[in-house]
Amino acid sequence: MAQIKRYIIAGGILVCALGAAFIMKAGATTPPQQSAAPRAEPPVKISAIELASAPALPVLPDAVPLPDARVIRAVARDVPLSGDLPSEERAPSFSCEAEMTASPRDAAIVRLDIEATCRPNARATLHHYGMMVTVLTDSDGRARIDVPALSQSAVFILAFEDGKGALATAQVDDLPLYDRYVVQWRGDAQSLRLHAFEYGADFGQPGHVWSRSGHDEAEGFVMRLGDDAPAPALRAEIYTFPTAGATRDGTVALRLEAEVTKDNCGRDLEAQGISTGGEDAALEVSDLVLPMPDCAAVGEFLVLKNLFNDLNIAQN
Repeated sequence: MAQIKRYIIAGGILVCALGAAFIMKAGATTPPQQSAAPRAEPPVKISAIELASAPALPVLPDAVPLPDARVIRAVARDVPLSGDLPSEERAPSFSCEAEMTASPRDAAIVRLDIEATCRPNARATLHHYGMMVTVLTDSDGRARIDVPALSQSAVFILAFEDGKGALATAQVDDLPLYDRYVVQWRGDAQSLRLHAFEYGADFGQPGHVWSRSGHDEAEGFVMRLGDDAPAPALRAEIYTFPTAGATRDGTVALRLEAEVTKDNCGRDLEAQGISTGGEDAALEVSDLVLPMPDCAAVGEFLVLKNLFNDLNIAQN
């Protein structure tokens, strides 16, 4: 039986060889359009010796069971794909969005951490309930700034010069324990200074609080924002007093000091005051336009006493 199968397989090979030889011959001898009828080729003869000398093919077993068609369909339907198949690679992302996170801290202050890796050494404007200050990122596109909050449900918006930006929010539950005063302006960093004179203190005495007198969150303190940005820039000074924790009665007098500089002399110096304090206190905003003396007065100071009302303190 095996010998018969060997001849059957050899015969199939012979038929395939004849067909291939005919195709190759026809392709090589295609006659031109006006030639005579093709000449009949003599039949190809293969001797019994050539057939017998063909290499023997491996012998298949007598019976090879075919799988049932229903079994094939079941396998195709039920067997899961292998986990080793190559997965589609995610296309690289070219977006570079700025991110900002807000973390509440003591004394109703919120720390903002800015991540903008595509904007190194960039300028941005920070907006917070009418207060606006200039922020600079470092060489890695990062910045950190502590901001005195002006609302318990605080919202902070960062806007870069290219129109991109970020937003962050924070819940500042201890804000009603403090009174807060802001003076903001655009221009030279030395133009304006906010001074607080607590409990009748005089200039340079204990109780005189300004940006150079230190930062004690248990008492009144002044913070400056935008101070490191080159002009023109938006800057602010903020005075905070822990009214709910006051240990004695008294008053706090607030004074705004304007220095005549070569950048503002002979011009109008524009500023804005913002104040808030107490439970559910609304923001109070006042605008200021201060005509500065001519440049012969550079180095002199003007003192304004009416930007904010004095803060009356009652011991709790």
